Amino acid sequence: MLYYIIIAIIIFNLALSLTLSRLNLKASKQPIPNLLAGIYNPADYRRQQDYLSQKAAFQTIDSLVSTAVLLAMFCLGLFATFDVWASAISQNPIIRALAFFGIIYIIGWIIDIPFGIYSTFVIEQRFGFNKSTPGLYAADLFKNLLLELVLCGALLAAVVWIYTLIPQYFWIAAWACLAVFQLLLQYFYSDVIVPIFNKQTPLEAGELRDAIESFARKADFKLSNIYVLNESKRTSHANAYFTGFGSRKRIVLYDSLIEKLSTQEIVAVLAHEIGHYKHRHNIKNIITSLIISLGILAAFNAVIANEAIAQAAGCSTPSFHVNLVVFSLLLDPLTTVLGIVGNAFSRRDEWQADEFAKVHGMASHLSSALKSLAKSNLSNLTPHPIYVIFNYSHPTMLQRIEHLTQQ
Repeated sequence: MLYYIIIAIIIFNLALSLTLSRLNLKASKQPIPNLLAGIYNPADYRRQQDYLSQKAAFQTIDSLVSTAVLLAMFCLGLFATFDVWASAISQNPIIRALAFFGIIYIIGWIIDIPFGIYSTFVIEQRFGFNKSTPGLYAADLFKNLLLELVLCGALLAAVVWIYTLIPQYFWIAAWACLAVFQLLLQYFYSDVIVPIFNKQTPLEAGELRDAIESFARKADFKLSNIYVLNESKRTSHANAYFTGFGSRKRIVLYDSLIEKLSTQEIVAVLAHEIGHYKHRHNIKNIITSLIISLGILAAFNAVIANEAIAQAAGCSTPSFHVNLVVFSLLLDPLTTVLGIVGNAFSRRDEWQADEFAKVHGMASHLSSALKSLAKSNLSNLTPHPIYVIFNYSHPTMLQRIEHLTQQ
């Protein structure tokens, strides 16, 4: 029964993804709302439609291939085969689990390579977004591989070690380990992870820094760490984000953002980011994530040695790693629901951050910044409402502009 339930879940996920993509593509052809008129001229609008259409077609092929691979691995009993290979490497439960997931990860990584190359050097290149060279792309690819193997491997080894040590309290101890890992990653992300890929430099003294610091004082926000990220070597897409907490909190600007927006528009974008901090969204998100993780680990603890779970993957006896794979597949419908709820809360947070900028007199500048970024990123201005529910962590452009322009 579990075997067929998992197959149904995999097929349903594909059908849902393709349906949402089709709905969104159809909705994108609606007339641009009057409030957003002027973002695209006729030529840019045709270019935006072409970009969205090509991305949707590419994502459809990607989804079909990834689903076919997952179904093949499950239906052909390849997870059981990988377990045999891992067991041949070592009977130590930690090394065996690392080998098992390492095999799966490398297979997925190899399959993803041609899709990543096509997305970057064909679609993004065609529309003028890609700035990366083959050498830089390859370097990023292998840096990501090593980083994920090291970080995920260390976390997995720690969790399996905890299970072998204190199986009766596994879910609580593993949760504590996960919480420490997540907090450390948040705290040291900008100092340790980012420099592996990008150069961060303090924002130079001048008009922009003066304007940002002036607004920070006005908003009663202590800010000394403002950095510029040289992301333009990879893409022309622009962004800004807030990271860290305590003495390590910092605002990071893409250099492409500085090139595209005026000083006041950049200050407005940062006012939005400061709004997130003022409302403690980052801390709330961490707490929510940890609560959900605790519940998931408690549920996994109940089936960690379940024979039926292992047999669904073609294994005769249960093991930590095989049962974790099957449990993850069975958990997918709940993950989808949690994603919908998480997106709803995220959109609420974005409303609050926009409202903070609006209260501090930055509504018009934030509106013009959003329009400028939408144009440069070839954003879809009329996404389907159902697609938004499933996939949008931000309100739509129309919703944000309506909110910002309301008296």
